Amino acid sequence: MLKISNGVEIADWQIDMTAIRAQGAGGQNVNKVSSAIHLRFDINSSTLPPFYKERLLKISDSRITSDGVIIIKAQKHRTQEKNRIDALERLKELILSAVTVQKVRRATRATRGSQRRRMDKKTQRGQTKSMRSKKIDY
Repeated sequence: MLKISNGVEIADWQIDMTAIRAQGAGGQNVNKVSSAIHLRFDINSSTLPPFYKERLLKISDSRITSDGVIIIKAQKHRTQEKNRIDALERLKELILSAVTVQKVRRATRATRGSQRRRMDKKTQRGQTKSMRSKKIDY
């Protein structure tokens, strides 16, 4: 059971986890041990509330297929159990990031004083540069 929030949980039967061989360099165990986890979660057939499903399907994330399946591959750790926990945490973070509502940005303008100060600093820098480039003949 993966707890997303107070009222939202995902049952274990909805999450499909498969052990696969991890990529990359390894030692003697690399060809024998399946320590990476391949997690699949179908958004449409899950018991998530409709609001969660809508927000997840709207996200343009490479981990979400066009069919609405979240695919996460966890292979950071050496043990299968740590990779399983990591995959579940990443699924939870993805779902929570989809549900958080972004604050609407209101366009603002720079104040006249800040514009004037910026222009004064620019002219000051330009004058000091021009003074350095001038050669003084004696």
